[in-house]
This record gives sequence, structure tokens and C-alpha cells, in this order.
Amino acid sequence: MNENPVKIIVDADLLPEVLLKVIEAKKMLSQGKAKNSSEAARLAGISRSAFYKYKDGVAVYNDESRDKIVNYYMTLMDKPGVLSNVLAILSKYGANVLTLNQNIPIDGASPCTISFTTGNLKCDGHTLREAIRAIDGVITCRNLKERK
Repeated sequence: MNENPVKIIVDADLLPEVLLKVIEAKKMLSQGKAKNSSEAARLAGISRSAFYKYKDGVAVYNDESRDKIVNYYMTLMDKPGVLSNVLAILSKYGANVLTLNQNIPIDGASPCTISFTTGNLKCDGHTLREAIRAIDGVITCRNLKERK
């Protein structure tokens, strides 16, 4: 096998059906809709051998220029509902939360980092940060790429 394989982007409409079904089977596995690769292959309508032959060679391309990952660092007051309200604003504006890490509160405040994708964002970053900052209980909110 080639140590540095060539990567090619091809429109899905041009691919043989078996490759699309392998992608479908991989998706079922990752989403827990299939318990194992045999079940995923069966549900996708392909043989196990076809799945194993192509599973490491096909993947869906994610256009990173369209779907950027943004990291917000916040300090939240230790009171019920603050984090839920932040998540509600992110959802309202179309952010897709990838990770969330909130530490244990010290002196009534808790540091929190949220990573999300911007592919479906319905506003600019400034508007989103201002909406989060306006939430009662949000002490600070900044994009980790920004300077203080």
C-alpha cells in the first residue's frame, strides 16, 4: 500500500453506490444505530467484505472554510440556569456545540469553555458574544482568538 496516498475530492453523484453505502454504514456505527460493523453493513445493504475493503478509504469531506470551529471562554456566576441560558442563545443563533468544559465554581464563579461550529450561524461573532454577555450571570465572554 502507498505510504502517502493521494486524496481526491469527488462529487458524491459520481461515486459507485457501494462507496456511498460504506459511508452510510460508518455513519450508522458512529451514531449508535448499528451495534457492530456486520449489522451496519447489513442495514446499508452491502456485504461485510465490501465494508471492510473500503471503510478506511472513504470519508465525507467537511469544508472547513465554511464551518469554522470557535472557542469561547466565559466566567459564569454559580447560580442555576446560567449555563442553560448560554446554550439556549448558542442554539438560537445556529451554533453547533462540539465541546463544553465547566470547572467547579470558586468564590461563586465558574470558568467555562465552549467550542462550536459556525456553519449555520445566523449572526456575526460580535452579535453572538453580546447576546451571551447580556445573560444575567455571565461575567465574561470572549473568543479565545481575541486579545484581551
